[in-house]
Amino acid sequence: MPMIEVRNLRKSFGVLDVLKGVSFEVEKGEVVVVLGPSGSGKSTMLRCINHLEDYESGEILVDGAVIGYSTDDQCRRVARPEAVNAKLREQVGMVFQSFNLFPHRTVIENVMMGPVHVQGVGRGEARELARVLLSKVGLASKAEEYPSKLSGGQQQRVAIARALAMNPKVMLFDEVTSALDPELVAEVLRVIRQLALDGMTMIIVTHEIHFARDVGDRIIFMDGGVIVEQGTPSQILANPSAERLKLFLRRYQGDYLAA
Repeated sequence: MPMIEVRNLRKSFGVLDVLKGVSFEVEKGEVVVVLGPSGSGKSTMLRCINHLEDYESGEILVDGAVIGYSTDDQCRRVARPEAVNAKLREQVGMVFQSFNLFPHRTVIENVMMGPVHVQGVGRGEARELARVLLSKVGLASKAEEYPSKLSGGQQQRVAIARALAMNPKVMLFDEVTSALDPELVAEVLRVIRQLALDGMTMIIVTHEIHFARDVGDRIIFMDGGVIVEQGTPSQILANPSAERLKLFLRRYQGDYLAA
């Protein structure tokens, strides 16, 4: 059974159709990188998977559980109670462009908050878990610092540790390097690359073409609210079929096109 199943997902904002029947699967331990121009629906799709956005129709399943909705005896779509959705949401970690750290709490307290306040883990156990995760992202020495004392790359790594503290089955990354200075991008990508080596199931929205090639098991290219093309990095980056994908690659990294 796939870890993530997205079936005919449709989402609109008023009269604007943002997702127009998106379907794909992600196997356990697979890393899927999503590319596409701004406005193609990539971030909205991630937010639907984590049920931070409602969606009009279709289904999203994480490890076999339908996210957001159930089906009644008449096969009608019924919204799940928010408490149920919140519990399911714990299984899907998400890291955003903005770090969203609590500025008045130390780094280690930021990482501890989810386990303590959401999962009811004791503070001692949560602190030990947080130390392990901060070591994993290379920030053990910054545990007692406040976010304002950290670089953008360090703050983003704390945000990743905070998401991992909930022990999710899936991690979603939404343009996590786009707000960083170029010299800070590599340190964040190294952490994500290690998660891939550790077998974490991930969907990564990014414009980092080199990173997509190196870490992705599969690349999905979206444009206009649909999946235009998908395949292995070598297929997508070296031998694209769709004209829209060719134009995108020329814009961002022309040397991946076939001569």
